[in-house]
Amino acid sequence: MSMLTEMKCRPLPAGTLSLTRARIDALLKEVPGWTYDGKAIAKNWSFKNYHQTMAFVNAVAWIAHREDHHPDMSLGYNRCRVEFSTHSIDGISENDFICAAMIEALGAG
Repeated sequence: MSMLTEMKCRPLPAGTLSLTRARIDALLKEVPGWTYDGKAIAKNWSFKNYHQTMAFVNAVAWIAHREDHHPDMSLGYNRCRVEFSTHSIDGISENDFICAAMIEALGAG
C-alpha cells in the first residue's frame, strides 16, 4: 500500500506551484491505473450494477469530505470516473495523489 494513504491533505498557501511533470510521473506509480492528461489525474471504474457504483461514489464522497479535497466525478449505471486537480493552484498537488491513494485503498473494482 502506498505511503500516501498515511498522509493527510493540507491547505496550500497562496503562490503554491503545481507539481512538476517528473514528480507527477513518480507519484502516478503509487496509484495504479491513474493517468495524467495535463490538467487532472483520473481513473475509470466499472461495477456490476448501480448499487455498487453508488456505494463507491459514496465512499469517495466520504474520503473527499474528510480530506476537504473534492474530485470531479461522472457516473452511469455501472461506471464511475474520478478526476482530481487542485483548483486553488490551477494544477496538480500532492493532495490529489493522497486522495487517489485513499480511493485505491478501498479495493473497489
